[in-house]
Amino acid sequence: MVANARKLRAIYTNDRKCDMLDARMLAKLARVDPELLHPIEHCCEENQIHRMAITLRDSLVRQRVNIISSIRCTLKSLGIRLPACATVYFVKYCRQELKGSPFFDVVERSLKTLEAIDQSIKEYEKHIRGTAAKHYQETKLLEQIPGVGPITSLSFVLAVGDPQRFKDPRDVGAYFGLVPRRDQSGDTDKQLPISKAGNSNMGRLLVQCAQYILGRFGPDCDLRDYGLRLAARGGKAAKKKAVIATARKLGVLMLVLWKSGQTYEPMRNCTANESAAA
Repeated sequence: MVANARKLRAIYTNDRKCDMLDARMLAKLARVDPELLHPIEHCCEENQIHRMAITLRDSLVRQRVNIISSIRCTLKSLGIRLPACATVYFVKYCRQELKGSPFFDVVERSLKTLEAIDQSIKEYEKHIRGTAAKHYQETKLLEQIPGVGPITSLSFVLAVGDPQRFKDPRDVGAYFGLVPRRDQSGDTDKQLPISKAGNSNMGRLLVQCAQYILGRFGPDCDLRDYGLRLAARGGKAAKKKAVIATARKLGVLMLVLWKSGQTYEPMRNCTANESAAA
């Protein structure tokens, strides 16, 4: 068994912590109930190799964001405001705005770095699409959902591993940390934010997909209607809660499609309601 170290407060908060006492406590917990160790299971080596491309691409995306933010903030302090634009057009617009400026040569070095990062990101995305098509045919089932691309679908498949491990598909929301934390005692039951446990990268991808689905270009589907109804209720942070709830429901839908192999029906609930009304 491999214990989850973050769950073993009885060990890492011990005032007399040492290897001998740690081993003794682990043995006692395993003898009483192995579930007290919150055992985890490592994925296979092939899975880790395929996940590596997604992780490195995510790192490059973060570096690109940091460089762009640094350029914008530095030029803003000098009185130069760059126009808002998509990331892929930033280098082009930046060069147009700074042409003939004394700052051009200094910024050009960072712009060349951005171009190299953009090229590397494209190569990683091509590699990810090829990996999904060659080794994980089930990703095609998940990509039926508008807003879910090769990166999200492959990340989901690699993170879940075996879809049969979830008896209830709704458990996948908690697995990716998209359910509220709980702190209840007696008459007190606090309303807390989501746990953000598990694979944080996968949870972030689901949230990004939910933002697209609920955005102005989102397709008409049950997921969009569900999220918009939640947002229409109002209240504190209603839109943020709607996005998280939609992301959680999206994860459940992806798992159901994977396990059943069914064709995605975007307006299934609406069609059912119309038939019942008729």
